[in-house]
Amino acid sequence: MTNYLLIAAVAILPVFLLWIYIWRRDARPEPIGQLLKATWWGVLIAIPAVLVETVAGIILFGDGGEGSGWMDNVVSAFCVAAIPEETLKLMALWLVVRKNSYFDEHFDGIVYAVCVSLGFAGIENVCYLFSNTDNWLSIGIMRALLAVPGHYAFAVFMGYYFARYYFVKQSLWNAIRILLVPVLAHGTYDAIVMNMSLNEYLVFPMLGVLIIFCVNMHKVCKKRIMSQAALDEAEIRRYRHTNEQEQQAHHEPEEPERGWSYDK
Repeated sequence: MTNYLLIAAVAILPVFLLWIYIWRRDARPEPIGQLLKATWWGVLIAIPAVLVETVAGIILFGDGGEGSGWMDNVVSAFCVAAIPEETLKLMALWLVVRKNSYFDEHFDGIVYAVCVSLGFAGIENVCYLFSNTDNWLSIGIMRALLAVPGHYAFAVFMGYYFARYYFVKQSLWNAIRILLVPVLAHGTYDAIVMNMSLNEYLVFPMLGVLIIFCVNMHKVCKKRIMSQAALDEAEIRRYRHTNEQEQQAHHEPEEPERGWSYDK
């Protein structure tokens, strides 16, 4: 008998762990309600994502909605999966932060983007495992190690450039990179995964390429996280230093008028 509760738990566990991780990395955490709202938006966008991806697949590859060669897989990875999904995630991110007074630090961009993306990854993971109940455990482990952290990484890139555009410089190049970088990362990841099944002799070499790609992607993510946290910390220090100077200036004793003496 299939234990659907256990399958759901395995699907959600990696999402939950990454959610807790990014929340705890925030030196000044966002309200839990705002983060849950962002996560829920990620779940909701899965519905239009399925519709858009189905239509895109039919337009590009016919009634079956799937290609047959390596180039078809690359096109599918970018045009059917990466572009629709990352675009919808960006729309959800914008809806979450546009009137959010708590969105006031560089690191917040990464936190909210990751919450949106993990909501999407969670419902996607549940669907994958429930549609493969015969080998759900092996699929769950592989997705916990690769796919879910992949969505996390794509979100770090999106949140990083979203914050740069919002807080640093509202340039066209920064605006383009908000979507371009996660799409490139997502599309490359999916293209490698999709082409692994083309030839049995390519499985292990392509798996090695995928692991190398993921390791390097997460190294870049770590640098982005650290740089945003450092920017916020520097701004806090400047703010405190300015406040201390103002308080000292305000409490300095006035010099006695000329001709008076404090000597008893």
